[in-house]
Amino acid sequence: MVQQTIQESGERFGVITKVARQLGIGTESLRSWVRQAEVDSGQRPGTSTQDKERIAALEREVRELRRANETSHALWGQAAVAVWVGKAACSL
Repeated sequence: MVQQTIQESGERFGVITKVARQLGIGTESLRSWVRQAEVDSGQRPGTSTQDKERIAALEREVRELRRANETSHALWGQAAVAVWVGKAACSL
């Protein structure tokens, strides 16, 4: 709606405010959505919605792998202690 209004009027100034009032939504919310749409369409530099989703998925995966790695290290540490305790008991 914003882009259509800009094309029809030829002006950008005040369009977001006007459309936001017509839709009954916050001006800054609409401004943010318009910016993101411009990024997604390549009209403005920035991180696209698709890239943001991919980054979020990769960050989740890294957290899960780190958690699994910490668990693995803890288990290996416990196993090493158990072996050492077992050897110490045998030498007594």
